[in-house]
Amino acid sequence: MMYLEHFRLTEMPYSLTPNTTLYCSLPPHEEALETLLMALQSGEGVLKVVGEVGTGKTLLCRKLLNELPEHIQPAYIPNPYLQPDELRWALAHELGLQLDSDTNQLQLTQAIQQRLVELHDQGKQVVLLLDEAQAIPAEGLEALRLFTNLETERRKLLQLVLFGQPELDQRLADKSLRQLRQRISFSCQLRPLHRHETGPYIHHRMLAAGYRGAPVFGSLAARMIYRASRGIPRLVNLICHKTLLLCYGKGSHQASVAMVWQAIRDTEDASLLLPRYGGQS
Repeated sequence: MMYLEHFRLTEMPYSLTPNTTLYCSLPPHEEALETLLMALQSGEGVLKVVGEVGTGKTLLCRKLLNELPEHIQPAYIPNPYLQPDELRWALAHELGLQLDSDTNQLQLTQAIQQRLVELHDQGKQVVLLLDEAQAIPAEGLEALRLFTNLETERRKLLQLVLFGQPELDQRLADKSLRQLRQRISFSCQLRPLHRHETGPYIHHRMLAAGYRGAPVFGSLAARMIYRASRGIPRLVNLICHKTLLLCYGKGSHQASVAMVWQAIRDTEDASLLLPRYGGQS
């Protein structure tokens, strides 16, 4: 990207990909991360993280994967819009099973169960993390619940962490899924950033990407970005990225109000600010 050299950056500070090197330890994510790690250590069966689009669920999931203790073996399914048989195959692959394509569902289920027992005997604790869990068909959710039935006298053989949009709660409220719902021992709600958190978030991402100059985004710019983004990190990133492009185009290292306003107007789903911001520098 053209502005990397301009700002002497080592990577894109506001990339929309879940880059854990840019992770900012602000309360919304730290509280959820601590809760998840504590619940996993205690062997709880099903955990749930819900947040609006753009609040950083996938980044949190990747951060959790990086923070897991050595005795926890993760299985990660990023796109679980799968039927029960496809989910079983995906889980088998994550567990390192190599099975013939003509393996039937009963044999597949038995192989997964045996593998979970083997890992338990090796002192491993298996955790299945599913991103975009609101997309899992009802039959898939039921198949996952059946796997969480597997347990020893002391611990579940498979723990489940569901990351999803608020629609996941609506799905789980269905009477047919009450057994799974009742097994959820911990639930985290990812909120947007507060106003006083947005500025530090913006500055942290620049520093994490290698920037060492004076702050590019001043306090007024940060307030504008907060109001336009409603504190949603994905929108904050989009607006900041577009602002940096404008800075580069003008040969500037400071984000003016006019640049931020132009970036906001060019961003879908951003809340437009009051006209008094427009045209100021």
